[in-house]
Amino acid sequence: MISDDVNVVNPIECCEWDNLPASRAESTFFHTAGWARVISETYGYRPVYFTVRSGKRLAGLIAMMEIRSAFTGVRGVSLPFSDYCPTIADDSAQLQNMLGFVREYGRKCGWKSMEIRGGDYPETDAATFFYGHTLKLAINSEQIFSGFKETVRRNIRKSIREGVEINVCRSLDAVREYFRLHCITRKKHGLPPQPWLFFRKIYEHIISKDAGLVVLASYRGENIAGSVFFNFRDKALYKFGASDYRYQHLRANNLVMWEAIKLYAQKGYQSFCFGRTEPENEGLRQFKNGWGTQEHIVNYYRYDLRQNAFVKDMPALKKSYHNVFEIMPVPLLKLCGRLLYKHIG
Repeated sequence: MISDDVNVVNPIECCEWDNLPASRAESTFFHTAGWARVISETYGYRPVYFTVRSGKRLAGLIAMMEIRSAFTGVRGVSLPFSDYCPTIADDSAQLQNMLGFVREYGRKCGWKSMEIRGGDYPETDAATFFYGHTLKLAINSEQIFSGFKETVRRNIRKSIREGVEINVCRSLDAVREYFRLHCITRKKHGLPPQPWLFFRKIYEHIISKDAGLVVLASYRGENIAGSVFFNFRDKALYKFGASDYRYQHLRANNLVMWEAIKLYAQKGYQSFCFGRTEPENEGLRQFKNGWGTQEHIVNYYRYDLRQNAFVKDMPALKKSYHNVFEIMPVPLLKLCGRLLYKHIG
């Protein structure tokens, strides 16, 4: 039975939406209206945010996007292209009530499944998991720096000594330059880049609204590395990183990360998230652990509406495709990204 306490809201149409998740300590950047606009306007997904209010307070939230694809079917995802988007609820009884509402709503809309990225559901097994890493910030940058492993501190010093320069940017040109590096990096990893429209929307709805920034590293006048960061309330988040591997020996990525950490710490932010890491990527996991972070598990859950049960499988791009993408020219990779990502979600 659908509860009268749960309402379906489109955050894009709610002018004061961000005031609601901002009132909850467990809320994240991915709960914001700006991120909803980026995803919806890039890929055409329909936002369906399931909310419970207690007066003016947000008592519960499951943020979903409805994906309709001829290839991957109709499903709800919380949220596409997001590292995590945990459910917000006052207690377990309310959480179960909300999940029941979402399941019945999904059945009526023809969803074959729903995915929840983050949170804790002790009664079921996760479909998959990732590692998360969060750094607690302090105003004193020397205090933060001293918490890094020696290899991280050494790489930062090397980058400075070699003459790598850092620019903190909020312009569309900076986003475009990051996208160039992003395409290079995705090709190296055997993956198509997300479309330029996605990054243009990030500029339009996030960076230009002072909810994010781009940090670029240059060497002898050429941009060789860059990252995109988001921020919400007192939390900062590393979302995308890229570099020209020809300059890997300069350790520019380390300096980019350090300058972003210092900037957010000086502005009074309390935490800095390094995003998610696949469990098989041990090298990246060790890299993030080197920054004095606290490691935690980010569980992903998938509920199959046809089986009426949580399932332990999560669709993913087959590894065999990586070899094909790796040899493609960048223009063809961009085309693949424009065609594929809206179906992947």
